[in-house]
Amino acid sequence: MTVHPAPPPSAPGSPSSGPAPSVPVPAARTTAGEAGPHEPHEQHEQHEQADPWPPRVPWAAVAVFVVVAYALAWLVALPLWLGDGIASPLTSLVGVVMMWTPAVAVAVVTLALRVPARDRLRALGAWPLRPVRRTLGFVGLAVVVPVVVVAAVTFLSAALGLVRLDLVTFSGFAAQVEQTLPAGAELPPVGVLVALQLVSIPVGALVNSVAALGEEVGWRGWLLPALLPLGTWPALLVSGVVWGLWHSPLILLGYNFGRTDVTGVLLMTGGCVAWGVLLGWLRLRSGSLWPAVVGHGALNAAAGLVLLLAAAGETTDMAVVGPLGLVGWAVLAVVVGVLAATGQLTRRPAPVPAS
Repeated sequence: MTVHPAPPPSAPGSPSSGPAPSVPVPAARTTAGEAGPHEPHEQHEQHEQADPWPPRVPWAAVAVFVVVAYALAWLVALPLWLGDGIASPLTSLVGVVMMWTPAVAVAVVTLALRVPARDRLRALGAWPLRPVRRTLGFVGLAVVVPVVVVAAVTFLSAALGLVRLDLVTFSGFAAQVEQTLPAGAELPPVGVLVALQLVSIPVGALVNSVAALGEEVGWRGWLLPALLPLGTWPALLVSGVVWGLWHSPLILLGYNFGRTDVTGVLLMTGGCVAWGVLLGWLRLRSGSLWPAVVGHGALNAAAGLVLLLAAAGETTDMAVVGPLGLVGWAVLAVVVGVLAATGQLTRRPAPVPAS
């Protein structure tokens, strides 16, 4: 899933100039108003020839992709609906398996419908990784930026009086640890435990990226480029909505927000649209799928930060103070606004023909 804010996670856990990368992004299919300022017309035509994606949105393939991803998600979550819901010990396993249903949908549309018909790894942004420096630079950015955004959401929520933090004794986290200890066991130094949780976030980002790959190859690898003929903003927003609604099988059981009605689904959809713009920017600006994968993993790794720092006795409403909640929307709106104002959302590396 996109975020697992279970309290608290054991391992807490969505550009430099250089040579043109050989990993193309379907930006070359942008309309006349979008691409012109960044490159000569002749070079743009060469990029279009190198683009493996259709020049128009392949709506039939998009429909098949969405139906397969959604149907498999509901099928995977069915044992929870027939059993104990998210209280089931199978919840974590179901969540991980569900994260790979978009990847299965990608396999269906690429192999059965042949969209795209060639250079598929290149079209998905999975391979090649050249130039390495650019790719690694954006991967490093993808580790840092989601964690900074989640931290900003946490401290802004505290500043607004929406949650009370304890940054001295970490009383809320200490209470949670005490509940897991055997009777009579001594509580370890809480400050040390919290420090370990925080420094393990980058490792958690990489570990969570394994499962996040299943989602990202679908949302940012296939769906976002397929929708790019609509324009950058429509593609980002529509793919974010599809991503958010896909979570419904677990959200309607109370996952993430504790709301089992349409409110939870709307909250998740709004959060996925907001984070989807940021992850989509990583994908399009880098020309590679991997920064979006690691960014998604970093989001999941840092998602429980507010639960780690909250004071004892606090009722933490993740619909408000969580990274997918209302405060998160506001913080991401500022981040996206900066990216848009600086032209980053439409700037991307030029694709080159496959060798």
